[in-house]
Amino acid sequence: MENIVWINGSYEEDNRIFDSKRQAEEWTDALLPDFGPYLIRKMNVGYATPDEKVINYLEYFLPKWASYNNVKISIHREKTIIDGQDIYKIWTQQV
Repeated sequence: MENIVWINGSYEEDNRIFDSKRQAEEWTDALLPDFGPYLIRKMNVGYATPDEKVINYLEYFLPKWASYNNVKISIHREKTIIDGQDIYKIWTQQV
């Protein structure tokens, strides 16, 4: 997990667990402007959240967002525990 730009931390929703899949999907889709510039520059970018639903949607959306920009990536996921809370992480790696 070297050279990854983590984009979480600038929104209140970053630490939220959404009530429904639909809310999580809408939030995830709204992250495109945050991920896009890094994907275009072919930089590795990641996101961490306590909501696994968001990570699942990012796993779906990230390859699509990368392909829009003719960028090839692989996706990596990890679950860690921070201060007793499950934190799910996802990040890209340029291929």
